[in-house]
Amino acid sequence: MLELINIKRSYNVGGIETRALDGISVAFRQKEFVAILGSSGSGKTTCLNIIGGLDRYDSGELVIKGKKTADFSERDWDAYRNNSIGFVFQSYNLIMHLSIVANVELGMTLSGVSAEEKHKKALEVLEKVGLKEHLHKKPNQLSGGQMQRVAIARALANNPEILLCDEPTGALDSTTSIQIMELIKEVAKERLVIMVTHNPELAENYADRIIRFQDGKIISDSHPHKERPKADEFKLKKTSMNFLTALRLSFNNIRTKKGRTILTAFASSIGIIGIAVILSLSSGFQTQIDKFQRDAMAEFPIIISQTAATIDAESMQKMRADNKEEKSAYAATDKVTLYDPTDTQISHKNIFTQDYLDYLNKIDPNICSSIGYTRLVSMNMVRKVDEKVIPVTLSSKDSTSGNGQSQGGGLASAMGLSSYPKQLKADEESYLTKNYDLMAGAYPTSATDLVLVIDENNKLDYNILKNLGFDTEGKKNINFSDIIGTEFKIIPNNVYYTKTPVGTYLPGSDYQAMYDAGEDISVKIAGVVRQKEDVAMALLNPGIAYSDELSDMVIKNAKTSDIVKAQEKSDLNIITNEKLNEETKDTFLSYLGGNATPYVIMVYPYNFNDKDAVTDYLDQYNKGKDTKDQVVYTDLAATMSSLTSGIMDGITIVLIAFAGISLVVSLIMISIITYTSVLERTKEIGILRALGARKKDITRVFDAETTILGVFSGILGVVLAWLLTFPINSILYKMTELNNVAHLEIEHAVLLVAISTILTVLGGHIPAKMASRKNAIEALRSE
Repeated sequence: MLELINIKRSYNVGGIETRALDGISVAFRQKEFVAILGSSGSGKTTCLNIIGGLDRYDSGELVIKGKKTADFSERDWDAYRNNSIGFVFQSYNLIMHLSIVANVELGMTLSGVSAEEKHKKALEVLEKVGLKEHLHKKPNQLSGGQMQRVAIARALANNPEILLCDEPTGALDSTTSIQIMELIKEVAKERLVIMVTHNPELAENYADRIIRFQDGKIISDSHPHKERPKADEFKLKKTSMNFLTALRLSFNNIRTKKGRTILTAFASSIGIIGIAVILSLSSGFQTQIDKFQRDAMAEFPIIISQTAATIDAESMQKMRADNKEEKSAYAATDKVTLYDPTDTQISHKNIFTQDYLDYLNKIDPNICSSIGYTRLVSMNMVRKVDEKVIPVTLSSKDSTSGNGQSQGGGLASAMGLSSYPKQLKADEESYLTKNYDLMAGAYPTSATDLVLVIDENNKLDYNILKNLGFDTEGKKNINFSDIIGTEFKIIPNNVYYTKTPVGTYLPGSDYQAMYDAGEDISVKIAGVVRQKEDVAMALLNPGIAYSDELSDMVIKNAKTSDIVKAQEKSDLNIITNEKLNEETKDTFLSYLGGNATPYVIMVYPYNFNDKDAVTDYLDQYNKGKDTKDQVVYTDLAATMSSLTSGIMDGITIVLIAFAGISLVVSLIMISIITYTSVLERTKEIGILRALGARKKDITRVFDAETTILGVFSGILGVVLAWLLTFPINSILYKMTELNNVAHLEIEHAVLLVAISTILTVLGGHIPAKMASRKNAIEALRSE
């Protein structure tokens, strides 16, 4: 025998009953009512079927406030359970990892009640059920009767119209049962209470209306209700759970499983650690490569020279090819093709027009750090030594033997470079400060400042200082202080050269008069510099180095000189009377300062990638021009560029791909762990659904849990990877002497945390969706 008891006020039963049941009409056919109850006929099944929504059964029709439940959407049922029905379960169905206050607040959270208001209401109902002293305890710290009181408080918190009690005293002793029934009777003064019980004594002692069931059929009703038509007055506030609430609920759950959470996060972070370490090393090695490239560019710039060269026409065609990616086709034959190279060779000389120089000066400073010019102008220099003015030169030639050779090796020696490049960006560090240590004095600050360049052993050809007027006889070394501040005067052509009666010009011999003329450019040695130890290659020869601005100053002065004007009109050397052709005449005019056109131009890209952009820019000038008008260049770093380009990127991609496998494993593991969490929290899912949580809200709870795990594992992985950079750097320094190679960039760290979070959420989303589809009845039955 089952009894369904309606506990109400003991007086005016009809009026209260009518008011309490206002708008609720039930019309079932007897044979269909059995299906509603379920084959077991248990009272629990009856209440749980109500939780699930009676509209899913075709056995009858339920009308709520004039609206048929057959028209209810799933969200309508969720809202109805949350707003109009309060459930008190036989087994309490509290969420154990939440405090009793949080358990009571949960239903109001789904109703969208503000945090302050729901906390206030939770305290009120808990005080009402006699739990004021136990507010912050967890359910497992309470007795059975106290837990049932929490369940009643939770049911009352949302002020429902109907309170459904499923065997509320079934798990309690008789004394506690009486206390709970008295509490329920008190609650029944303000709302309709429906209770299912097997205890006829409770029904007789507390019920105003008793409906008896047997084998799924109503066999008696003590106060039958007469229904009357009602208008559709059905209005419900939709339930929802925001993501912040879901995060808080999930965080409380995770906090109860600290050990498992930490192990899970660590396992998930292994892939992040691997990728973070790889990116740290890649970033560091790329910095070292960029530094090496920058140093290499100093020794291997793109060289554009006026010197006539014999070039293979086919090679030149390749050099100026529009498509830089185009490759020569390899012949598929077993024969040797013979040819005469002289048939395809042409003699080409670059002509540096003002248009070309202007074009070159417009190059993007973001791809080109500096441009160096070598001009052939002679410096007519004199110096006062011991009150005597003597001529001096910047040459390293032995003045006694007449045989000299530039010191140093490689390109700098071959080209005899003595002027340093000019930076294109005014705010960028100069070539000298970047590549040379200051040994004494100061770096140049003006065009008239010179520097003395020495090699790594502080060695310098004694002829250089001897030709500059220093006493080197029998000396093994000279103090820096004896060199710094030494002044020279560059004498103008009109003062330096004297015209002879036969129309030629010769250098004058009255150096004191030249010195005193006052038309000179005064220069001085400002500092002594040496190539930095960490710079692989540098440009300048040992000796005096100066800026291109100084060459410009000399040329501007010399262009209007008498000797230059005379040489421009003559086909003979104005000094030796030797016959000059067009090429030698141009060279000699440049020597006298009559031609400002550079002899050699060197373009310095920042790195190998920028080198390609620079060559593209240079090739753009040649498009559409005849061969004779084109300007060709020599790219000494092209081979090295082709070998090293993309190597670091390729290695990084491969290593990240391998490390990414562990991320996939982590994703699968997170799916398994989330699924396990779903199984563990099945009853919690049922409780949330009974309280009116939507399927979307259940999904959101588990998505929030995986979000927390993803963020935590990402941060843990990044922190561990950062800590690993210290021993890695120490080991690499001992093995390679490369300092601080492993360096985790902040943007990489943020990206990896984001990737960890996204992948973890993706991995847990399918189990989360599975959780949301769980049937509330079955979920509540689980243990």
